[in-house]
Amino acid sequence: MTLETSFDLPQGPVSPDSRSGQERIPLYSEEFAADPQSAYRDMRRRYGSLVPVDLVPGVPATLVIGYRTAVQILNDPDHFPADARMWERTMPEDCPVLPMMRYRPNALRTAGTEHVRYRQATVASLAGVDLYRLHHTVEQIAIPVINTFCADGSAELLSQYAYPVIFATINAMLGVPDDIGARAAAGMAAIFEGGETAAQGGQMLEDALYEQVRLKRAEPGDDVTTRLVQHSTQLNDEELMNQLLTMYGAGIEPMLNLILNTVRLMLTDQRFAGSLLGGSLSTRDALDEVLYTDPPMANFCTTYPRQPILVEDVWLPAHQPVVISMAACNNDPSIGTGDFLDNRAHLAWSTGPHGCPAKSPAYLIAQEAIDQLLDALPELELAVPADELVWRPGPFHRALAGLPVSFPRTPPLTTHTFQP
Repeated sequence: MTLETSFDLPQGPVSPDSRSGQERIPLYSEEFAADPQSAYRDMRRRYGSLVPVDLVPGVPATLVIGYRTAVQILNDPDHFPADARMWERTMPEDCPVLPMMRYRPNALRTAGTEHVRYRQATVASLAGVDLYRLHHTVEQIAIPVINTFCADGSAELLSQYAYPVIFATINAMLGVPDDIGARAAAGMAAIFEGGETAAQGGQMLEDALYEQVRLKRAEPGDDVTTRLVQHSTQLNDEELMNQLLTMYGAGIEPMLNLILNTVRLMLTDQRFAGSLLGGSLSTRDALDEVLYTDPPMANFCTTYPRQPILVEDVWLPAHQPVVISMAACNNDPSIGTGDFLDNRAHLAWSTGPHGCPAKSPAYLIAQEAIDQLLDALPELELAVPADELVWRPGPFHRALAGLPVSFPRTPPLTTHTFQP
């Protein structure tokens, strides 16, 4: 991949506008999606820690690819708030990344006391998740899904396994019935794609989640939505919808990518391939390595400086997106050791006041989903050469378009009816 640009890193500080008019690196291209690590290395050589990019055509941002710089920014919400309202004023309503980046009254897109209020409700609602029960929930969901294809000898793991398992598991946690969940997941998928259907997807998702809020006000249960509705912060329907939207955003697409990226690693790297039949490295080891080297949300954690601010001899303009590249920062040679096992100091879960509050259930769901698959089909193999796998373009995710596999035909497994 060749990255052409006329900008050279200056010896002294540059002005807030000195990068305007320069060619920016596109994060939306198929070339970038195919080999982002080469792109990050080239960025680092040309720019250092702060890179001028386009998220989509006409939407400039600064991409942070230095680990220490990213940690500094993520722990400084006073100078780098997550509130996008000033930036939004400059964006057209049909901007394809607007649904992913716009201000929302939730814990992800707010700052100050507003953020604290939403964060408290979110953390409390997730704290009520019974991890032991969740383990069995994933098992009870995964086995019937495996039974739909195990006798065929082949499958496409994105559509036939990862999606239905994650979809049903997140719905079970949130107490979402199938019909509402299907509309919410379809809307979230359209948002992550960031194309012409993003705005329509956003509306579909919001409509579904408003219906979920109304349902749980009328019919409470032992689930995350009910705990949000009943929390002492007394969130209104709009606020409740937006907390659920964050959970869907974090729970569906990134989890799909985490599972597929991890299975891909385990099927293509001999250190893990042996573990399918009893090797020394575990699924948890593979998950940690993917979160470090190839995280499912590669570029995210967006902030918007309140005023022009000098960082590493570069002026960042006020109210313009500063996007953290978790993938590039984790692989920053200034901090990398090359030893990923038992090293979980990565930024895949973010850090600071916006660090992911659902890390424990997310780890459990991904690990259990992968273990159920590999326990049932221990001779799983890629159905195509690894270099023929296609990565979906997009500025935020690191996502396979599919993961075709083959395996010896296997009789259906014994299971029990799932009761959420």
